[in-house]
Amino acid sequence: MRILVLGRNGQVGAALTQSLQSLGELIALDRTQLDLANPEAIRTALRELQPQVIINAAAYTAVDAAESDQATAFQVNAIAPRVIAEESERLSATLIHYSTDYVFDGGKQGAWLEDDTTAPLSAYGHSKLAGEQAIADVGGSHLILRTSWVYGLQGKNFLLTMLKLAETRDELAIVDDQIGAPTWAITIADATAAILRDAGEPAQLAALSGVYHLCAGGHTSWFGFAQAIFSHASVQKKPKLRPITTAEYPTPAKRPANSMLNTDKFRHTFGDLPDWEDALQHCMQARLGSLIK
Repeated sequence: MRILVLGRNGQVGAALTQSLQSLGELIALDRTQLDLANPEAIRTALRELQPQVIINAAAYTAVDAAESDQATAFQVNAIAPRVIAEESERLSATLIHYSTDYVFDGGKQGAWLEDDTTAPLSAYGHSKLAGEQAIADVGGSHLILRTSWVYGLQGKNFLLTMLKLAETRDELAIVDDQIGAPTWAITIADATAAILRDAGEPAQLAALSGVYHLCAGGHTSWFGFAQAIFSHASVQKKPKLRPITTAEYPTPAKRPANSMLNTDKFRHTFGDLPDWEDALQHCMQARLGSLIK
C-alpha cells in the first residue's frame, strides 16, 4: 500500500508517520514540499506519486487568525481538499481527511451526531465545513474524521501552552464553561492506522465512505483539562488554577460551548477509542520519558 500523508510536521501528521510505518510505502510531505495554497502543485504531486491512500492532516488551524485571514483559511481548508478529492477519485484512491468539532455551534444538549445540523461560529469552522462539503460533493472513496481539542508533545496546543505558562505564572485563569474531549494526536493516528490495517480490500473502504467522529472518550472543560495536565506533570511548581467563563476571556473567534462528539458510529464501524484521561496519562508518561532521555 502506498500511503501519502500531507502535513507531516503537524501534530497529527507527525504522529501518523509513526503509526503508519508498518502498513506499506509511506510518503510524508510538509508545507515546504507541497503548498496546499497552490492547486496546480497539488495536482502535479498527486499524479506523480500515485498513492493508493491520501491522508490529509494539513490544515489552517490558527482559529483566531482565520477571522482576519479568511482567504488563506478557505484556500487551505476548503479549496485544497476539493482538489485533493478530485485527484484522489481520478487515482481510485481513498482519501482520509480530518475535520473539527468547530463545524457545530455548540448549542446542543448532549453529544453531537454526524448528521446533526452544522452551524459554525467562526471563519475557521466555516472553512473546515466547506472542505467537508467539497469532498462529499466530489464523491469517491473518502473518510471525513471529525475530532476535537487535539494536543500532543509538539506544535502549538493547550497542553504545551499550559506547561510553558507554568514556568512563569503563579496563577492561570482557565475557561470552565466550554466542554469537549481532549484528544491526543497519537490516538487519532493509531485509530487511522487501525482503519487501514483492518480494511482489507479498497472496495471495503469505499463502502464505508462518509463522516465519522473520532475523539477520545469522556469529556471535560478546559479548566478540567488543565487540572488533569498538572496532576500528571513533572514541573517544579504547579500554578494555582482559577475557573473563568468564556465571557471573561474574549477571543476574535467564537468557540462552541459544547464540543462533545458522539463516537458510536466510529466505534461500531472501526473499533474502540481510549478515554481522554487514560490517553493524557500515556502522553505525559511519554513526555517524562523524553525529558529523562
